[in-house]
Amino acid sequence: MPPRQAPTARQLRLGLELRKLRERAGLTAREAGELIGANQARISNIETGRFGLSEQRVRTLAHNYGCQDSSLVDALVSMTGKQQRGWWEEYRGILPASQLDLAEVEHFATSVRVGNVLHIPGPLQTVDHARALFAEGVPPMPPPDVEHRVSFRIKRQEILYREQPVPYRSVVHEAALRMRFGGTRTSRAQLAHLLEMSERDNITLRTIPFSNGVFPGSGQSVNYFTGAVRQLDTVQLDQSHGTLLLDAEAQLAKYRLLLDRMEATALPPEESRDFILSLIREL
Repeated sequence: MPPRQAPTARQLRLGLELRKLRERAGLTAREAGELIGANQARISNIETGRFGLSEQRVRTLAHNYGCQDSSLVDALVSMTGKQQRGWWEEYRGILPASQLDLAEVEHFATSVRVGNVLHIPGPLQTVDHARALFAEGVPPMPPPDVEHRVSFRIKRQEILYREQPVPYRSVVHEAALRMRFGGTRTSRAQLAHLLEMSERDNITLRTIPFSNGVFPGSGQSVNYFTGAVRQLDTVQLDQSHGTLLLDAEAQLAKYRLLLDRMEATALPPEESRDFILSLIREL
């Protein structure tokens, strides 16, 4: 089977974690290959997500690398084999690959934490709000491209509605709540939707009013996706050129602390709902 030409974020992460285990064991790619009867090139392709792996091969590699963390090994095993085609694959070649990577990481997360200053989190947006937001893109997008992005954003919301919905904790600043994408009617409907979503058992929504002053993370939006084990957590940041995924432990620790401090600055959930209601009444 030829190597994959475009590994997904999940395939890349599996390879990366196996490389970390090998390096901690002090083995070269050549030495690791010899232990399983493969050459150095095969190990390199495995570690860059270009070759698929069986469950047994992952367990063998982990054993050879002296990994005693059974929870981590089981989590890595769950990332192998013939994965069911995700709904986001329908958009491959239509949307940037980074957007598909975001949806894949989000789909497999065991929980999600979000901090947003200037935008409503994507999974909490209404169709009209999302359409108005994408219509303001630079350079302007043709209407079909706008609609592709809108449908993709709405499909991402499946994590909140499935049989076992993902626990979702979000902090949203007043600046984002006051952005009138699509005009007054669309803004009112978006705020009402936030109120409705905040009542769901799996969603915790907190707001930060202007009056609460400055706070850590005020210059960026952060998505923190919890993996099956702590080592597999992922941070996603929005950049002007696209999305950025981070997984180094120092980075993960930094953004966990940042989100902790944002939540500490924000209003409690019940007061946040009252605050959103007050904004609706102003419209």
